Amino acid sequence: MRNRIMRAARLLLCAAAAHVPVSAAAAGWDISKASSNFELVALSDAELSGRSINAIHMGNVELTSGRIVAADPLAQPDRPALARTVAPGEYPVTLYQAFGRIAAASMRFAEGKPDHWELAVLPGQDVATLKDGEIFGYPVDAGLGCYMDADTLELIGEREAQAQAQKPDADVNYYDDVLAADLDANKGHYALHRPVAGKRGNVAVFWSGWGDGFYPVFWGLDRDGRALVLLTDFNVVENADGRKEPKLQ
Repeated sequence: MRNRIMRAARLLLCAAAAHVPVSAAAAGWDISKASSNFELVALSDAELSGRSINAIHMGNVELTSGRIVAADPLAQPDRPALARTVAPGEYPVTLYQAFGRIAAASMRFAEGKPDHWELAVLPGQDVATLKDGEIFGYPVDAGLGCYMDADTLELIGEREAQAQAQKPDADVNYYDDVLAADLDANKGHYALHRPVAGKRGNVAVFWSGWGDGFYPVFWGLDRDGRALVLLTDFNVVENADGRKEPKLQ
């Protein structure tokens, strides 16, 4: 397990700038060194259970624009959306729980096993600039990750303003005053959070593996480059295997 933590620590935050993102394959950068857990999205619940991984089906995230934000929703609420977009719609989110932690989180756009994988980037990031052992991803400082539509950021601001209006003489903390109640219903591990009741746009919020750190996000694509799934790997398991390591004799 210590090896997993050290491997995650060696994946460095990179802030390269370029006009057009390129695929990992085109750049010659080895995506297999960034994650060994792509198989998770192709396994059935029974197969996952056989590997001591529990699948948690959270429900659907409403993408009103198709511009996806993957981020720590408390540390970086205004993080830009990913460069690749999908069609607006409602898409299911699955969490993969191992060792009592959220090991990964996926959002599914279409059925099928991905033909290849691509590192998710923000506009201006270029995979060709990455060196061996480096990744793009998002920093976590509040122990949480999320998937939401970029439009939902405005709803979070609206909800925060509502909470502040209810406590005009206090400093409002979105976690304590809004989000905690939803998370507490699931032992603090995850929540399908709707910032404003009656308005489309919700947030899949989930515990980020080992907590604070820096985590990569990947697109699983079909042969034609169509997005089938989005995966965040929190580096809790290796080789899509949540079984305990054998004890030394």
